[in-house]
Amino acid sequence: MGYKDVLMPEPLDEGKKKKKKEILNTRVAPVDFEKINDVADLVESFQSASIQARNLGQCAKIFGKMLQDEEQPTIILGMAGPLIAAGLRKIIRDMVHHNMVDVIVSTGAILYQDYYNSLGGGHYYGSPNADDTKLRELFINRIYDTYVDEELFAEDDTLIGKFADTLPPGNYSSRDFIHKLSATIDDEDSILVAARKNNVPIFCPAINDSSIGIGLTEHYHSARKEARAPITIDSIRDNYELTQIVVNSTRTAAFYIAGGVPKNYINDSVVMSYIFGKDTGGHKYALQMTTDAPHWGGLSGSTLAEAQSWGKINKEATHGMVFVEPSVSLPLIYGYAFQKGLHKGRLRINFEWEGDALKKVSRRE
Repeated sequence: MGYKDVLMPEPLDEGKKKKKKEILNTRVAPVDFEKINDVADLVESFQSASIQARNLGQCAKIFGKMLQDEEQPTIILGMAGPLIAAGLRKIIRDMVHHNMVDVIVSTGAILYQDYYNSLGGGHYYGSPNADDTKLRELFINRIYDTYVDEELFAEDDTLIGKFADTLPPGNYSSRDFIHKLSATIDDEDSILVAARKNNVPIFCPAINDSSIGIGLTEHYHSARKEARAPITIDSIRDNYELTQIVVNSTRTAAFYIAGGVPKNYINDSVVMSYIFGKDTGGHKYALQMTTDAPHWGGLSGSTLAEAQSWGKINKEATHGMVFVEPSVSLPLIYGYAFQKGLHKGRLRINFEWEGDALKKVSRRE
């Protein structure tokens, strides 16, 4: 008795043959460098490959659709993880500069390290196998295989506190505070500066959990000692402001670099739209690059399909996830869109604020 006799004792009927032919319809295409000239070509070839290459190619395609959609959805970029340490500062700045992003929601660490770089600080080539006790003696902090200068961190923390001392006491959203802080630096490579110059609001819902929060705590302590009123970062005002952006958008699209607080915060702004009597229907597009796995049940790795059950992402949304660390996946996805010029012709959104009220949303060249 032969192999075929054991595994296939009966030949397939015509119905099964037809079904089999339908399933075995598209061959996986090899990545062919004889046909690849640049990053855009490489990423496009991934769309016909498999495993995470295909996922990355599909995410790049989704990003292109976000940028070229005639409805011009408001693209909200969520950022978490050691992105500046990974060398992604210029790419994120360029996404803002080239009008690929309309709103940013970030961890405080990313924003702080952009500020630190703008003031002359740097990220240095290191080793994950370094003797951390020796680094501690030299006031060198390690971010996996990257080093930063703790003495400069401490100076910059204090600068943030002293800047806060100059502001009138009262409640500030993180957006308002970050916008004002960005005016103290002038660095063409800065994410903060590019966002200020192009009117891209930046929200930092967990600002306390960062060196910015350390500087603000120093300000708070100084104000208490001197019996004066401090400024306060009002996290609920953040909710209120971001939700106004969502309800005043024709549609929204989410671009998640890693996960964390920014991912859930962007999604929750869709849920909170009911406060303004509006059902936005959820994000029209969503993509995420992450190394977190869905089966642990945590938010950072939860699938975008899962978010559809909450109404955060539209039931008919185009969405995709790639499980590749952002220092690799972000340059490829950005490079694909940039080299293909998919951002060209997109109108920039102009947000006009009066305190915590979004008074006007318009578009400009």
